[in-house]
Amino acid sequence: MVNNYTIQFTKDDIYAILWDVVDPEIPVINIQEMGILKDVKIYENKVEVIITPSYTACPAMHFIEAQIKELLLVKGITNIIVTTVYSPAWTTDNLSESTKQKLKEYGIAPPSKSSCTNPFHPQSIEVICPRCQSKHTKLISQFSSTPCKALYQCQKCKEPFDYFKCL
Repeated sequence: MVNNYTIQFTKDDIYAILWDVVDPEIPVINIQEMGILKDVKIYENKVEVIITPSYTACPAMHFIEAQIKELLLVKGITNIIVTTVYSPAWTTDNLSESTKQKLKEYGIAPPSKSSCTNPFHPQSIEVICPRCQSKHTKLISQFSSTPCKALYQCQKCKEPFDYFKCL
């Protein structure tokens, strides 16, 4: 099918449409807040959306791509390219303070530092319980519900919780 139309949307319009694309593993944060959405390019008759995974083998990327296409199709954009890039690599530096607060309210301890020097050894950093704010936490497993999170337990309230690793 040949698309003989001109895109009538601005880059800001596309960003506004894509605000509704949430991270399926953390549904209180969208792909813009996560820093997954890198850029939008508008050509005469197509839109290219450039995304980067928060973790190299992130299984959510296919779902995110499908959400992007679905939302743009609803708006009448039929020629859509979603490009996944790996460089520059995503880091937790992409998370704003308001995004970290949303993680915390959702029950996930946000990364305590930007671009930790040793992301694969989370026991070497201070992890604060998102429920009771205690600093007395214990690493249970290097991996949790997803590879980008570690499983901790608070020694004060005894609740287990995910910690979003510094990457």
